[in-house]
Amino acid sequence: MAEFLYRVGRWCARRAKTVIAAWALILAAAAAAFVLFGGAFATTLSIPGTPTEEVTDHLAEALPEASGGTGSIVLSTANGDPFTDEQKAAISALIADAADVDGVETVVDPFATEAQREEQQTQIDQGRTQIEDGLAQAEAGRAQIQDARADLDASQAQLDAAREQFGDSADLDAQQAQLDAGYAELEAQEAQLEAGAAELEAQSKSLEDGAVLLDLAADAGVVSSDGSAAIVTVAFTEPQMDVTPETKEDVTAVFEDSPVDGVDFDYSSEMLDAVPQIAGVSEVIGLVVAGIVLVLMLGTFVGAVLPLATALVAVGIGALASMSLSGAVEMTSVTPILGLMLGLAVGIDYSLFIVNRHRRQLKEGYDVDESIALATGTSGNAVVFAGATVLIALVALNITGIPFLGLMGSIGAFCIAIAVLVAITFIPALLRLAGLKILSKRERKAREDHAETRKPDPQPMHTGRAVMRVLVGLGALIAVALPAMDLRLNLPDGSSEQHDTTQYQAYETIAERFGEGQNGSLLVVADLAEAPADDTAALADQVAVAQAVAAEDDVVAVAPIGTSEDGTTMAFQVIPEEGPTSESTQELVHALRDLSVDGVEDVGVAGSASGNIDISEILADALPVYLAVVVGLSLIILILVFRSILVPVLATLGFILSYFAALGGVVAIYQWGWLADVFGVDTPGPILNFLPTLLVGILFGLAMDYMLFIGSGMREAYAHGAPARQSVVLGVRAGRSVVTAAAIIMMAVFGGFIFSHSTMIRPIGFALAFGVLVDAFLVRMLIIPALMHLVGDKAWWLPKWLDRILPDVDVEGAALERRHPHVEKAED
Repeated sequence: MAEFLYRVGRWCARRAKTVIAAWALILAAAAAAFVLFGGAFATTLSIPGTPTEEVTDHLAEALPEASGGTGSIVLSTANGDPFTDEQKAAISALIADAADVDGVETVVDPFATEAQREEQQTQIDQGRTQIEDGLAQAEAGRAQIQDARADLDASQAQLDAAREQFGDSADLDAQQAQLDAGYAELEAQEAQLEAGAAELEAQSKSLEDGAVLLDLAADAGVVSSDGSAAIVTVAFTEPQMDVTPETKEDVTAVFEDSPVDGVDFDYSSEMLDAVPQIAGVSEVIGLVVAGIVLVLMLGTFVGAVLPLATALVAVGIGALASMSLSGAVEMTSVTPILGLMLGLAVGIDYSLFIVNRHRRQLKEGYDVDESIALATGTSGNAVVFAGATVLIALVALNITGIPFLGLMGSIGAFCIAIAVLVAITFIPALLRLAGLKILSKRERKAREDHAETRKPDPQPMHTGRAVMRVLVGLGALIAVALPAMDLRLNLPDGSSEQHDTTQYQAYETIAERFGEGQNGSLLVVADLAEAPADDTAALADQVAVAQAVAAEDDVVAVAPIGTSEDGTTMAFQVIPEEGPTSESTQELVHALRDLSVDGVEDVGVAGSASGNIDISEILADALPVYLAVVVGLSLIILILVFRSILVPVLATLGFILSYFAALGGVVAIYQWGWLADVFGVDTPGPILNFLPTLLVGILFGLAMDYMLFIGSGMREAYAHGAPARQSVVLGVRAGRSVVTAAAIIMMAVFGGFIFSHSTMIRPIGFALAFGVLVDAFLVRMLIIPALMHLVGDKAWWLPKWLDRILPDVDVEGAALERRHPHVEKAED
């Protein structure tokens, strides 16, 4: 590989303009692909096979009209007063227009809904009065029939007495016939009366069942109690993931183009669809900091520009090409931004490694073309190895079986691959054009004068100091990692958005005027064991399920949504006590799924809140498996590189500590709210559910990079005969400058995303920046060297049988340097 890269570097240097033009064309092609094929980005996450997905699919078959996606438009009066009749009329007109938009199933008018609710209550009250009057009339009828029966019984007694006294006669027979007819008429009247009373009783039962349902849904209103806010629900014809941006824009345009005087409109995240912003102010600041670090390290503006230019080309291609796939695959808006973060950070670092090696060789008197080829073959080889490590870790995210996470890993890996390719081809071309200007004037003069300074070999650290470094470092890591024990996972809700966004305003208005639970309503679907006999039985079944659901803790309201044609599937909207990311809502979802109701075969729960809970739990279950795979991969790679058992074990344990320390920092700030003002955390809450898994893959790759550049120097010094303890300080001295610069650049780039507009990106940016800080400075340059000092020669022990079968991985390209030794040439 080193020899091949040597030739690649030499070829690219000789054809610099051709290579630069080729990459420019590729960048233009990626931009064109995005313009032509880019599509919508998902605002929600989904995993096939979750309980929520199964319920949603079942509902699509049983109640197709209720299976489409939904969004909310939150209305509020600017002055806090109730809506006026003019405002209500204007809003209702806009709702009617929005309902005519292509792709919209229906738009629910909150004022009409409340009017219907009031009308239903009035009908129930009137029905109760009518039934009570009817039952009273029936009771009066019973009394009249009883009196008439008493009169007939008296007449019958007189007739019987006359028969005993006078015997049978035609007159008496006629009177008996009249009495029998009277009895028959009374029995008919009584039967008719009882039938009417029974019908009234049945009507009363149905009426009371309807009253129960109306009462259970009382707190699921869509107009606030003070009349100053309302929720407009938009139901789309397509499922949530298939609703096009054009449909959403057409709906919002109806309200934005015809504002109602004195009324504010805010939109839930489901109503918005935007291309992710990839170049905010904070990201630019991160790049500026990276540029400053490069200038300070390289001492020349030209040298600082080259890694930045290389990284920008790499991320431009990677991000644009990734976003061009959004029209063909389900992709969240965070996916291309993640690729941007990784591509930008490693693009700068990988280019820096090659540029730094090239500059060192030029100062030693190498010819420009010779130095470019050798730097590409040596440091470029290390870059390929480091990039492959990160790439493998990211691609391995697919083993979790979670599609959106696998796609994130694949897109991130693609951006890493582009960054590596750009570093080993584009940088040699730029270095050829830069020539000796990559060196400062002072460095060029020293090169011409053949000035050479050699630092004396450093002495090993004191053992006591090494012990202290280990204790202090481990103590700090454990202390920082402790908050990770309280980790809670979910997706951010509207409360996590920046306070000036319409999503936050919509969430906050609902929370204040309707209650937190309205932001995370659940969809409960009950399947009956057999179809109801009639409408009355169906209503009774609805009431039984609704009452059972309402009896659960933390349920505020239960509102029926609909019933399938055969009556066996019923859907309800359930309003929990707290928001969608609360622990009580998570417990409620599980309690409802375990609910047992007579005659009900199964109870399922769906909705955004339920889906997020399912995804978070699946991700939490997948994390240990993925972590084990990455740890095993780490051990294998490091054994190959360092030909040692103990060094890989120490390095891997260091990665695990760095990982949990990074998670601890995230929990402390984004979940507990520590330093919330500093990091712009307006509303602390659960941690982004896929962050821990994603962090494993990314931080692992970066940690291996730092271990490679620190540890390879130790290995090289030890292999050249330096004592084990002295090789430790020699390796640290050889790699600390480039690792320090690389880590600071990584922190600057990742840190720029801490203040991103996206609530998903902010904690990811912090986790990566803090993880790099901990791993590079605390683990790789403090704890690992101290532990290596303490174990001495044992650090490089390897069983002979294993040494024989392991391939020789020449990461630093030492064999290449022997094949292409530097030959001093006279300066022209």
